Amino acid sequence: MIAWLKQRWDESVGVFRGGVDPVLVMLWLALLSIGLIMISSASIAFAAEEYGDPWFFAKRHSVYLVLGVALAALVVAVPVRLAQQHAGWLMLATLVLLCAVLIPGIGREVNGARRWLDLGVISVQISEVAKLAAILFFASFFARRHQELYTGWQGFVKPVMVLGLMCLLLLLQPDFGSAVVLASVVLAMMFIAGVKLWHFGLLAMLALAALAALAVFEPYRMSRLVTFLDPWATQFGSGYQLTQSLIAFGRGEWFGLGLGNSLQKLFYLPEAHTDFIAAITAEEFGLVGLVALLSVYGALIVKIFRIARASLTANRLFAAFATYGIAILLTFQVFINIGVAAGLLPTKGLTLPFVSYGGSSLLVGCALVAFVIRVDWEQRQAAPVASSRTRRRVKPVSVRAQWKEAA
Repeated sequence: MIAWLKQRWDESVGVFRGGVDPVLVMLWLALLSIGLIMISSASIAFAAEEYGDPWFFAKRHSVYLVLGVALAALVVAVPVRLAQQHAGWLMLATLVLLCAVLIPGIGREVNGARRWLDLGVISVQISEVAKLAAILFFASFFARRHQELYTGWQGFVKPVMVLGLMCLLLLLQPDFGSAVVLASVVLAMMFIAGVKLWHFGLLAMLALAALAALAVFEPYRMSRLVTFLDPWATQFGSGYQLTQSLIAFGRGEWFGLGLGNSLQKLFYLPEAHTDFIAAITAEEFGLVGLVALLSVYGALIVKIFRIARASLTANRLFAAFATYGIAILLTFQVFINIGVAAGLLPTKGLTLPFVSYGGSSLLVGCALVAFVIRVDWEQRQAAPVASSRTRRRVKPVSVRAQWKEAA
């Protein structure tokens, strides 16, 4: 084991010495830094009251931050081909864990939801691990079975069945938000991989109908929808959290009240350091600060999309599909989290990547970015960049066009 870890460490050092995209790394580190600062600010009053230590959550997040960077260094050292080879085993292990977390005594229940696997020292939210496993598994499947996906029903039905099983297990926890995000990411990956448009349209309509039914026939989800439409009608009841978040946005105005000067974090806004940390960011740094944060996210996501496009052009399908999935996942989570905090979407328990407090989310996020760094590094090694005088731009060809040409 020690020899294996040493080999991975040497590989990781070799990757960074061989040259990684500095902009990608700097954007990732910027988000990690913003997260540590905002969690320290947003949680200080709650931590002092509940734990007698105003820096309780800041300290815990710092530990997860160190673990996340260490995990990233380990993931960077793993060749992409090994990730593809073991994607199926990772998916199998994740399905077992999604079942195990539902068993009383194994899964830990918080606020009526059984989403965490208690490991003694730490608790792991399996739905976060499921996002990583799903991206790698479906990217591997689409890379190996793309012809089946485009030509017949068999390649279409198989991934849909696996996705359906994962969403069912997530809904049993219940974790509606993660199920929506996971289904959306896999559907987007399936579209990029070249599924027939009418297959995709049929599946999308069925998914929307199922989600609508789950929202309408479940009383607490229906209550969230009604609250989202008019939170001020129940501002001291089910709409309390959203109205307090909107007040935080209003207090921030253009330039905010200043770091540490938020009033809503003083026991007015629940979950200030987790799901609604965007509201505290808007209150303390204003619209300008929130736009700056979104700009960092946007630059990171665009960078990942470009890496995915380069992999697709080089016909490295697994790397391309997985990287597209990561970019889409980050896009959805950022949009949903800030949309919920701003009152644009119904309430969902989704973290803001790298910024919200949550160990499992942070560790998985670091692993995903490290995978992108590895993909980019291998791409650079396989096709070194020519000098500016001889460089020639290659027009990417979509997967769907490749399949049609092959047919």
